[in-house]
Amino acid sequence: MNGADVIDLAQESIWVLIKVAGPIMMIALIVGLFISLFQALTQIQEMTLTFVPKIIAIFLSLFFFLPFMGETLGTFMQHIAERIIGLV
Repeated sequence: MNGADVIDLAQESIWVLIKVAGPIMMIALIVGLFISLFQALTQIQEMTLTFVPKIIAIFLSLFFFLPFMGETLGTFMQHIAERIIGLV
């Protein structure tokens, strides 16, 4: 394995990380933005109001995106295993 292979593997790892974590993080960002807007408009500064809706949204999105995340990580692991045994 030379330097170019290591860079390709690192780049692919970063893309897998973005594909797996990106949808959940975007949902948390959007829900947090709406909660912040709601708090600014109503001047309600309750601390639990920021956490509870985000936690619920993240759990629901995890149930929705879990098959995609598993497939992406499984494909990446197969690719890594093939590189380890020398098929690619």
